[in-house]
Amino acid sequence: MFSAILIEKGDSGQTVGRTTLDESALPEGDVTVEVEYSTLNYKDGLAITGKSPVVRKFPMVPGIDLVGVVSESSHADWKSGDRVVLNGWGVGETHWGGFAQRARLKGDWLVPLPSAFTPRQSMAIGTAGYTASLCVDALVKFGVRPEQGEVLVTGATGGVGSVAVALLTKAGFKVAAATGKASEADYLKELGAVTVLDRAELSEKGKPMQKERWAGVVDSVGSFTLANATAQTRYGGAVAACGLAQGMDFPASVAPFILRGVSLLGIDSVMAPAAPRLAAWARLASDLDPAALELIAEEIALGDVIDAAERLLAGKVRGRIVVDVNR
Repeated sequence: MFSAILIEKGDSGQTVGRTTLDESALPEGDVTVEVEYSTLNYKDGLAITGKSPVVRKFPMVPGIDLVGVVSESSHADWKSGDRVVLNGWGVGETHWGGFAQRARLKGDWLVPLPSAFTPRQSMAIGTAGYTASLCVDALVKFGVRPEQGEVLVTGATGGVGSVAVALLTKAGFKVAAATGKASEADYLKELGAVTVLDRAELSEKGKPMQKERWAGVVDSVGSFTLANATAQTRYGGAVAACGLAQGMDFPASVAPFILRGVSLLGIDSVMAPAAPRLAAWARLASDLDPAALELIAEEIALGDVIDAAERLLAGKVRGRIVVDVNR
């Protein structure tokens, strides 16, 4: 028997609560993991509150991230005692996820826990930090260089944004951080931001072409914010788009693409194959100061997840929420 957060759906709608489950209820998979930590992401918040149809199969244990120790494995890459990390792959949406003390998964979904991080630290990173690393990798591979100018990070106090600021700073970039929380300016500067701007400068409809400001952009917000950031990107620059906190729409013009040669780089963290996943975690291991994770993360117990999901969607969370599933 093990504890879990379970989402169920009946005639009266969705319900969610902490419950006790039998191991026989676990889904199919070739690796069983004793979960140590998970983390609360924006997508998890949507799933738990039911504010977006994230969950596509019921009942569902949410939680798109987990770290833990392999207890059983019939997969060639993993053996009992291995410490593994999981991010994405539809876990918490179509396959039971990390808000539980036990998980059964496909071994192909797993990566080894980098030796640079403790299990708790890996979940302070989680999908948000891993996605931020994918974004930074994409900009660097595209050819964005520190001498070309500032890189903008939108949603900068969120999980993706916080880690992106830290990683870009370590890579030598000057970072401009956009946030709706003026009180968090010192926090962003501690992470490395040299400029902090009000997200209101980007969040309303703007001109299709605006003053060139950014050599590159990491955007987790979408909608008007992404459109304005693109319209302000310098000639030949690139925008890495990975989120939709403001909206899924992209009310923009083709002008920045055809007149300034701006490139829009789509970043998918859910189904990314092994090579970019391992590269992203390698960048995190080499460039992210573990001390920064203490600044970024707060820890909660499994029973606090439901209330924390409401706080997260209300914009009352800074950085990352680590979930200790065993308390």
